[in-house]
Amino acid sequence: MDWLRDAPFGWAYLFLFLLAMARANTTYWIGRGVVAGVSHSRFERFLEGPIYLRARRFVARWGILAVPLSFLTVGIQTAVNASAGMSRMPLSRYLPAVVAGCLMWALIYATVGMAVVYAALAVGWWWIALGVVLIVAAALLWIRYRRRNG
Repeated sequence: MDWLRDAPFGWAYLFLFLLAMARANTTYWIGRGVVAGVSHSRFERFLEGPIYLRARRFVARWGILAVPLSFLTVGIQTAVNASAGMSRMPLSRYLPAVVAGCLMWALIYATVGMAVVYAALAVGWWWIALGVVLIVAAALLWIRYRRRNG
């Protein structure tokens, strides 16, 4: 990762953009393959789970804008791209939307996103693990509270 930190902004941005394009388009084509009957049992379980259902609602609400907007979210980006593939979104609509999303994602990570990653690495992994455990515990307690008092 040092090479990415030391790279000029343009090269880092290009690398992150291409990385996002590869990931998003691979997920799109896996989604299309599942609909076409290609057996990917590992992916089928994921695409029928709660995250995918949330992504389907997101796509239903936002339409074509769901693809670039998903790159600004945490947790449903992959599911939205898979949903676009499973719904057979035409490439003439998907490609411009995914390019816009990947451009935004690369800009975020080439600037503040990677700074956060490097700061977390400098602090140490055990602090990160502790923070994640505390956040997950707080989320679980909140969900339990909402279900009981909701």
